[in-house]
Amino acid sequence: MLRTVLLSLTVLGAQITWAAGSAAPPQQSKLERGDFLAVCGDSITEQKLYCRFIEEYLLMCRPQPDLRIMQLGWNGETSWGFLSKMPNEALRFNPSAVTICFGMNDGGYAQVVPNYERYRKSLHGIVQSFKKDNVKFIVLASPGVVDTQTFWGGPDQAAKYNPILANLRDVARQVATEEGVVFADIHDAMKDVMTRAKAKFGKQYALAGADDGVHPDENGHLVMAYVMLKALGCDGNIGTITLDLAHDQAQATDGHRVLSCRNGEVRIESTRYPFCFYGQASSPHSPKGILEFLPFNQDLNRFRLVVNGTAGHTVRVTWGNVSKEFSGALAERGINLAAEFIDQNPFSAAFLRVEQAVKAQQDYETPLVKRLMHEMYEFESFLPEEKAEMEQIKTAGMRKAKDLFDRAAREVQPVRHTIRVEIVK
Repeated sequence: MLRTVLLSLTVLGAQITWAAGSAAPPQQSKLERGDFLAVCGDSITEQKLYCRFIEEYLLMCRPQPDLRIMQLGWNGETSWGFLSKMPNEALRFNPSAVTICFGMNDGGYAQVVPNYERYRKSLHGIVQSFKKDNVKFIVLASPGVVDTQTFWGGPDQAAKYNPILANLRDVARQVATEEGVVFADIHDAMKDVMTRAKAKFGKQYALAGADDGVHPDENGHLVMAYVMLKALGCDGNIGTITLDLAHDQAQATDGHRVLSCRNGEVRIESTRYPFCFYGQASSPHSPKGILEFLPFNQDLNRFRLVVNGTAGHTVRVTWGNVSKEFSGALAERGINLAAEFIDQNPFSAAFLRVEQAVKAQQDYETPLVKRLMHEMYEFESFLPEEKAEMEQIKTAGMRKAKDLFDRAAREVQPVRHTIRVEIVK
C-alpha cells in the first residue's frame, strides 16, 4: 500500500511540476532521424501486430534514417493503470517519440458506466509525464471498435459499446488538442473499413477479431498501423525509377541505385523496400483483403516506375517472375509497383526475413516489461539491500532489447532486382 501511495505521489508530482510551467521540448510534427519510438497500449498492442507492421515499415520503407522502435503492450491495461506504471517502465527506456492507445478497457465493455473523466485526466497525465521526460513527439490515438458480429457480447452489446468507444475517441481528440500533440483517429478508420469489408465479404467477416470481436487479426491491425504511420508523418514515398526508352537511360531516387540499363531492362540495387503483403484476401489473417477499402498503398507505399517514350503504346512490365501489361499513358504517369505486383515481388523473401527478426525482438519485449521491469521493482521492496544488483539485471535486460532490435535492423540488406519494359502494341 505504501509503495502504491508513493508511486501515485511521484506521478502527481510530475504533473504538478509540468502544470507549474517546467520546460518541455517543442513537439515535432513527424518522426525525425534517430528517433526512438515507444508504442504504448493494452492487449491489442501486446498482440504485436500493428506495432510489428509499424516497425517493419520504419525499418524497411525508411521514412527517416536510424529509427528505433519497441512495443510496451500490456493485456488488460487502462490509461490510469499505465500512468501509474510509467516511472518504472515506459520512462526508463527514454524514448524520444511515443504513440499512446488506450480506451478499449477503459470503457468497461458497456458493463459499467464509463468513467470518461478518469480517462481524460489519465490521458493528460500520460502526455504530461512524457513531455516532462523530454519526449519530443507524441501521438495520442483513439480506441478502435468492437466487431459488430463477432463481439463476445453479441451484436446488441456491440451496438451499445461502439458508441461508448466513439465518446472515448472524442475525449482523446480533446486531450490531444489541449496538449498540442498529434491525434490519430483509429476508431473512425476501423469503423469505415469494417462496414465496407463486411458489405463485400459478408457480415461474419471480422475486422475487429474473429475470436472475441475485440482483438483484431492482421486485417484490423493494418488499419491501426496505417492511421499511426500517417500520424507519425510518413509520406509514403518509397522511391521512383524513371526509364527513358528512347535514350535507354534510367534514374532512381534516394534509396535505390541503377546498376545498368540496356534495351529496356534496368538492374537496380535498393536499400528501401516497398511494404509487402501475404496470404488469402478473404482471410482476416491477411491484410490483403482490405486494401481496396484502405489507401495504404496510395498513401504509404508508393514505389513508382515511370516510363517515358511509350508514344501511346501498351507496355509489358516484368518485375521478378511476374509480367503485367499497362497503357502507355499510365506508364508515363507512373505505375505503383508495390500495388500492382502485390502477390509476389523481388522484395517478398527479404521482407519475410526481416519480419522474423522483428517478431523475435517484440516477443522478448513483452516479458522484459511485464516480468523483469515490473516485478523486479516489486522485489526491491522485499530486498532493498540488493537494489543495486537488481538494477544491473534490469539494465542488462534493456541492453538485450536493443541488441535484438539491432539484429533486426541488420537484416535489412540491399536487394538487387530487375525491371524489364517492352512495348507490345
